[in-house]
Amino acid sequence: MDPVSLKTLQERALVVRRDIVGMLRAASAGSLFSSFSAVELLVWLYGAVLHTAPGEPDEDGRDRFVLSRVSATPALYAVLAERGFFGREELWSYARLGSLLQAAPDRPRTPGVDVSCGAPGMGAGIALGLALSLRDCRPVPNVLCLLGAEELGAGPTGEALARAAAHPPSNLTLIVECAIAEGAEEDLSRRPALIAERLASLGCTVVCADGHDYASLQGAWSSLSGDRL
Repeated sequence: MDPVSLKTLQERALVVRRDIVGMLRAASAGSLFSSFSAVELLVWLYGAVLHTAPGEPDEDGRDRFVLSRVSATPALYAVLAERGFFGREELWSYARLGSLLQAAPDRPRTPGVDVSCGAPGMGAGIALGLALSLRDCRPVPNVLCLLGAEELGAGPTGEALARAAAHPPSNLTLIVECAIAEGAEEDLSRRPALIAERLASLGCTVVCADGHDYASLQGAWSSLSGDRL
């Protein structure tokens, strides 16, 4: 990754983290751990991967992003504000009645949000449907979905994975975030490897990356070709 680009991403991540703290303090709500764990990943996606523009948030040819891990919603909002999808002042009204920024992503309400999500486990199926519906577009938009590792145990997620693995859309990427708190027990530290083995056994193409390391994320993305499930 170009050093200038890396520096830019790092600077954006710092701004985003500061804004998340301010949002959650003002709202007295939301998960700091879940939001912080997704910061670098979301900054990288919106800075180096997703083809989407703040001035045209509903452009037909844009890539789509599905946030199934709803507890990381504050991080998504902070990234969208940093990228200019809406004014930064909107962040301080997070989770208030009538606010542009509700506690869960709201597609009709919030600029830059592609899909409304709420219940855990629903994002994978929505992302699969989007990917299938966009296959005839030229160029074909990518659909990326961020899942929490805990969602893999949800029935809807399992059904979506089984369907997608049987006939994988080349424009679908599911990102499973396995957040491990510092100082976690040894058996928890093995969790990412176990999840990777489980997904591979289902027929998914699995690439592992450090979600806080931009070079690792870029390397994983670059290694994907053809089927991206």
